This record gives sequence, structure tokens and C-alpha cells, in this order.
Amino acid sequence: MKKLTAFLLVLGLLRIGSAVAQVRVQHLLCENLADPIGLDVARPRFSWQLLAAKNQRGVHQTAYEVRVAASAAGLAQGGPAAVWNSGKVASDSSVNVTYAGRALEPGRRYHWQVRAWDGGGKPSAWSAPAFWQVGLLTPANWRASWIGPGYAEDTVLRPSPLLRKEFRAGKKVAMATAYITAHGLYEAQINGRRVGDAYLTPGWTSYHKRLAYQAYDVTSLLKEGPNAVGVTLASGWYRGLIGYKHDRNIYGKDVALLFQLDLTYADGTKESVVSDGTWQTSSAGPVRFAELQRGETYDARMEPAGWAAAGYAGSGWTAARVQNYPKEVLFASFNEPVRKHETFKVVKVTKSPKGETIYDFGQNLVGWVQVRARGKAGDKITLSHSEVLDKRGNFYLDNLRSASAEDTYYLRGTGSDEALEPHFTFHGFRYLRIDAYPGAPKPEDFTAVALYSDMPATGSFSCSNPLINQLQSNIQWGQKGNFLDVPTDCPQRDERLGWTGDAEVFSRTAAFNRNTNSFFAKWLRDLAADQAPDGAVPFVIPALEFASGKVPIGAAGWSDAATVIPWDLYALFGDRRTLAVQYPSMKAWVKYIQDRSRNDLWDTGFQFGDWLAYDLDDDNAGRSAVTSHALIAQCFWAHSTQIMLDAATVLGKTDDVAAYTALLQRIKAAFLREYVTPGGALMSNTQTAYVLALHFDMLPENLRAQAADRLALNVADYDNHLTTGFLGTPYLCHVLSRFGHTDVAYKLLLQKTYPSWLYPVTMGATTVWERWNSMRPDSTFAPPSMTSFNHYAYGAIGHWLYTTVAGLNVGAPGYHTFTVRPQPGGGFTQATALLTTAYGPAQAQWQTSGDQLAFDVTVPPNATATVYVPAASADVVREGGRKLDAGKGLRAGPAAGGYVPVSVGSGQYHFTAPWLPKATAALGAR
Repeated sequence: MKKLTAFLLVLGLLRIGSAVAQVRVQHLLCENLADPIGLDVARPRFSWQLLAAKNQRGVHQTAYEVRVAASAAGLAQGGPAAVWNSGKVASDSSVNVTYAGRALEPGRRYHWQVRAWDGGGKPSAWSAPAFWQVGLLTPANWRASWIGPGYAEDTVLRPSPLLRKEFRAGKKVAMATAYITAHGLYEAQINGRRVGDAYLTPGWTSYHKRLAYQAYDVTSLLKEGPNAVGVTLASGWYRGLIGYKHDRNIYGKDVALLFQLDLTYADGTKESVVSDGTWQTSSAGPVRFAELQRGETYDARMEPAGWAAAGYAGSGWTAARVQNYPKEVLFASFNEPVRKHETFKVVKVTKSPKGETIYDFGQNLVGWVQVRARGKAGDKITLSHSEVLDKRGNFYLDNLRSASAEDTYYLRGTGSDEALEPHFTFHGFRYLRIDAYPGAPKPEDFTAVALYSDMPATGSFSCSNPLINQLQSNIQWGQKGNFLDVPTDCPQRDERLGWTGDAEVFSRTAAFNRNTNSFFAKWLRDLAADQAPDGAVPFVIPALEFASGKVPIGAAGWSDAATVIPWDLYALFGDRRTLAVQYPSMKAWVKYIQDRSRNDLWDTGFQFGDWLAYDLDDDNAGRSAVTSHALIAQCFWAHSTQIMLDAATVLGKTDDVAAYTALLQRIKAAFLREYVTPGGALMSNTQTAYVLALHFDMLPENLRAQAADRLALNVADYDNHLTTGFLGTPYLCHVLSRFGHTDVAYKLLLQKTYPSWLYPVTMGATTVWERWNSMRPDSTFAPPSMTSFNHYAYGAIGHWLYTTVAGLNVGAPGYHTFTVRPQPGGGFTQATALLTTAYGPAQAQWQTSGDQLAFDVTVPPNATATVYVPAASADVVREGGRKLDAGKGLRAGPAAGGYVPVSVGSGQYHFTAPWLPKATAALGAR
């Protein structure tokens, strides 16, 4: 009996272990979004992640099954309820699996789930159901009309119009979806409650060619019986002041609304409430002035009480004017909207020498300030925003140029606290000046709110050096503030444009910090829309004439965003569809260059060159780092051509592969003839020249080592300072590490004096600066004509921190495979990179203690990695305290270059090895 009991106990434990070890499926996404509302995608893509039991290794998917139904209950029922079933598909694909069922119906909600088979052929349970809701798909499904104010607008201040409509829901509402867009910006309410949590909608696109609309599930806002909808409009990017030429009405002079509310009642019947001539409009709203670059004036006395609720009986409203604007340009938003994020309280209050009351929030951010105040009706509050204080502690606004970062409020006078904030503007700031306020302001009544596109945070980096950790924070905050629907160059002055060069050099760093897949995919479609017929890519996207002339021209490093970013999205997120969609644009850009080349040299036309590279005034000694614009252009031509070759290979375009292979050979041969001496020196003896030539493989193998040595000598000649600008800086440390000069790369990284990455950190920066010396060592400023204290381009060093210091590098697209190969140095005793990939969390962490190195690696399920352990041989490496054993999934290759490569499947690994700093200082050396 005891034997039988023991047997049953063991059997039970085995069953429990088996159940625990069973793989589960989680984190279901449709087009990169969880349960999205309103997708205009005929064949959406599904992604999911596997969840393995703790301590389980080598988990991978061998097959999957996806099923789709019209209801969650119908998923298991099959039969008539089923919409699509993939059947069991033998594949390890779990990212961007394409729907292949019957045609989708507009406005319809579909439910889906997935199960996966593991390496042992065992199926998981079905995942929890997820859903997506289809958008309107075609212009014909828009029953709404464009409408605008029914009165003559004030053309100077342009107060925000109010538009409203009352309607009746005669039955219980089962589902209600609001589809909204505008010429300008909109905020909508239903029954006095805000629709959604997105701001600055519908965002900024090339409006004449592409205009986004948003879809909202508003079921919870409606009630059976009388209801009302109210919408406030503002000028925004559509007709507001944009850029540094003070242009208005870029896309049109009139604001307008397109609104459609589709109701499905509990009995299955349907009804729509649409914008049309029956809507009422008024100029008597509280937003009296709103410009993105000039702030907002809000008069709480003028807000009609209850105007967005049923039963409002205001006077003076006029019927809306129906407009004949096109609907063919409409598309459903698929990128994350701008939302509110972190909030900051005042950390310091000062009185300036000028007597100004200044609040310091401790962080340079983008957004606005919420204020609480109590006073009489008409009491005025005026708030000004600034990034920095001058050396004497005065409020500094000169670098804003013509932008007026000022918000003004007039109190309603309720006798209690009033909460106020802007609606249709934003500011780049750290400091707040109180210019007018009823009574004595209290710091606790002011809260700074950060606004940025709600891309999921994915990556982090930290190390043992606190200055580098602050640099990493600065990089991330620079991205947050400037990724506000479009990748702007700066968020504070009269510019705030989607400069292509900044986005191109930063895209890989950006993609580590946050999931930028949808953000960039949307922006790239505008790039293609604004691309000239001859293939020229404007310098800013959405394009404006003043940035590239009436006939757009292209420039190296800027217009190459057309090729670089689509390839990055494919490599880092596995987004093959965006690569295919952008391929014609990519091809047109490379043809544009080829058409303007002479003897396979791109040495014609305008170029920015290595923008804002190091230079000296009165440079008689030739110390300014001036790199030939033509040399730079040739390198980027080769880079884009290499990308085209790779993209053509991925997309199966064999004729293009052959053409680009031949073209690339000619480009590099011409580079050697024109810019390289027989001894291997470059025509421009600058860091950027050698960096680009080496990073883009412009030199034959036999000339690369000496070129890298010349680069290292150049750095030493400038006393271990960089001299690179926008185009050389992103690759500088990568090239040094690649060619055995990691020690030099660390010296550059850790340099604290100008010019360097840490110089702004030592000066108190909390974001990345536009110039290496936006603030000089004596605390005076660079010329205010172009000095931004929140400019992310130089933050591209982040990519080197992740991939070389921590060592986490992508392999197969989307990190299906990756490598972990750190290059410790710089006196660091620890470095960690964490990244949420499409397959799950990946980690690379190393730490030294005495004569030991500990190396922790996490590989998500359904992914594999090659881990390069810094060690002289596999014999001295331990994992979990034991020797490496191929039979346990730890296949070690022969040691080379100071590393032992170990191939691993998913799981968590703890490697240790002897650590000899002097010996391992040569890890990156030849």
C-alpha cells in the first residue's frame, strides 16, 4: 500500500510538473496594438508571445493555429460563427502572422485567439481571446458630411469654434463607435464627458494627401434617451502658424469637422449620428486663442455650462456650414496617439535678479502646466515657459525666437479652486515664470504634465557610472519630447518640424527605447506622399515649401531616411510589410541620386554635410572639423544602395539585386578614385570622413585597419574629444569598437569637457542639446538663432551603449535571434540592457567583482541567442556554477578574440568567468 501511495504521489508530481512546464500564449497584438478600434487594414497581422514556466529553457514554437470569430463565444463554437481558422501551421512564426480569411466588414468587431505547439509537439491551451474592430475602410462608408462654423470667424485671434448636436438613442445601446477627424485639431465630448484620452488629434500628416481619423468606443458615454455631442476645434498644424517662416494656412484657411457615431442597439438594429447641417455652432467658447507655437488663452467665464450635454438651451448658435472637402484622403490611425504621461511637481522656487518668480520642475519636458487657482471672475493668470535660466538666474526666452511660450487664463470666479490647463498647444520647458496670478501663488498648485506619442517603453540601459546613467535619461527624455506624432527636431522654438536627418540618425536608438514601429510607419507614408516625382525627399516631413523650395531637393543623410528607417523597422521589428510598402519610395530616392551623379560620383547639388560639427572662430590653425560634402554624399549613396540590395533580397526582387550589386561596386570604386590617396589617407582628414568610410565599408579590407588607426590618432590629436556633427556622431564609437579601439571609444564617452556627450550632463542638462556647446562653460549661450536644449540627434550614442557596452545586438529580424557580446571598459563594473522584443524580454547584464565576471542573459521563448562570454577558453566558463554542456543546451564554439561563443535557446543564464582587466582590456583590439 505504501508503494502504491508513493507511486501515485510521484505520478501526481509528474503531472503537476508537466502542467507547469506547458507553454502558454499571451500578449496578443493586432497590427502592434492590443484590442485596437478602427483598423483600415484588409489583412491585419497578428503577433503573440510564448510564456514558459520558470527555469524552463529552449522553448520554441513548432506550429500555431489562429482562429477568428464574430464573437468571443463563437471562437470555440466554430461552424457559422467562425470567420477564419488557419488550421495547424508548421511554423515558428509568432510575429506579424497575416490574416487570410474572408473579406472583413467595415465597423465590425472580430475576436481571435491562438494556440502554439512547443518543441515537443505539445499544444498550449488556447490563449485568452483578443479582438480588433475594423474601421470604415472606404470613403463610401462615411455617411457624415464635412461641416464648419456657420458664422464669419475672427481671422486674427481665431477663437476655437464649438459645434454640438443633440440626438436620441431610442433603445439600449450595445455598442457605439465614434469616428472623428478635423481640419485643425479637435476635442470631443459626449454628454459632457471627454471622448478618449488622446491629445492634439488628428495629428499631423500631409493633409492634402493623407488625413487620419480616430475611432473610439464610446458605448459607456451614451444612455438610452436624449444625448448630446460637443466638439471644440482649433487651428493646429492645419491652418496655424508652423515653422520658422511664420507661415499660416499651409493646408487651408477654414477649420472643419467630420464626425460619425455608429450605434448598434441591443436588438441588433443600427443607427448613425453624423455631422451635417443640423449641427449648431458658436464662437462663444472658452478657448479664445490657441496656437501650437504661441500658447493658449482660455477664458473660463465664456464656457457655456452644459453645452455638450442634452437639454442645453443656449442662444446665439448658428447652423453649421456643410463643406465639400474630400474623403478619399482619409485613413484610420494606426500609430499610437499623443497622451499625457509623467507629471512633475515644483522642486525649487527662485527669485531672479529681475524680480521674477520662477518655478523649476527639475526636468526639461514637453507638454504643459496644470494650475489650480481661486479668485474673482476675470482674474488673470499668465504663465511663461523656458528651458533654461541665464547665468545670472534670469528667465531665458531668446532661443525660442518668435515662439511665445505663454498661456493665459481668466477665472470663472466660482468661489472654489478652478483647475485649468491648455488644450491645443504645447511647450518645451523646465522652468515656469508666474507673470500674473490672483494673490500669492503656491508651488503645490502647479503641475507639469509630459505629452508625447504613447509608444510602449521597451528598452533601458544602466551602468555603474552615474553620469552615463544621466546621459541615458537625457536621451530618453529627448525622444519623449520630440516624438509628438512626428519626430520633431526641437519642441520649444518656432520650428518643431519633422526633420528627416534627425530621425534618420536616431532611428535605431529610438527603436530600443520605445516601440517606434507604428510611429515611424505612419511618418514614412507621409514621406512617400510628399516625395517629389523625381524621387527627391524633402528635408522635413510633412513637407513645407520653405524647407526645400517649391521643387524639393534631396540631401545626403537627411533624405536617406527614406531607405534607412524602413530597413530599421524590418531589422528591429520584423516589419516586412512596411519595407514592401516603402520600397517604391526607397527605390525612387536612390534613382534620384543616380540621376544627378557624374562618373558615379554624387558631387552635385545642395548638401548639409556633417551638420554642426566642431568648429572654431578665427580658425587659422585649421582645427575646425570640415568634411567634404561630396565625400559624405558618396558614403550615404553607398549606404542607401546597400540597403536597397538587402531589401530587394528580402522581397525577392532578383533583378534589382543584380542592379544594386553592380551599382554599389561602381559607387565604391569611384570613392576610391576620388577621395582616397594611394597610401589610404582620405581627402578630408576628419573623424567623420574616416567614420563614414569605415562604417559603410567604402574601403577595401587592406586599407581599413590603417584608416581606423588614423581615426584613433585624430581623436588623440583633439585630446580625446569628438569633432563630429550630425552625420558622423552616430557611428563614431561603433567604428572605433569594430576596429579594435574600444578604449578610445570609452575615452570619448567619458570625456567631460566640450565637445563631448558628458559636457552637457556636467552643465546640468536633463535632455540632449542641439549643439555640443548650446551652453558654454561660462554659462553663456550659443547664438539664440539656433540653440535648442532638447534636440535628440546626438543621443544616437545610445545605440552604442546598448549594443557594445551591454552587448545586446539584433540578429534575425525582430530579435528572433540575437547576439550578446559586451565590450567592458571605461572603468565600468556593471552594465545592463533590457529590451522587450516582439518575442518577450531580452536582457544582457555583466558585472565584475575582483577577479570574477558574472554575465546574465535572458532569451525570450521562441528566440535564440549567441552569447559571447569574455574568456580565454570554454574550460574556464561556468554557467550556473557548472561547466558548459552541449547536452544541456549550451553549445560552445572555439574561443576567438577573447570571447567564447555559446549558442543558447530561451531561458535565463548565469555565466561566470575569470576577470583579468588588463588582459581583457584588449577585447576589442586586433
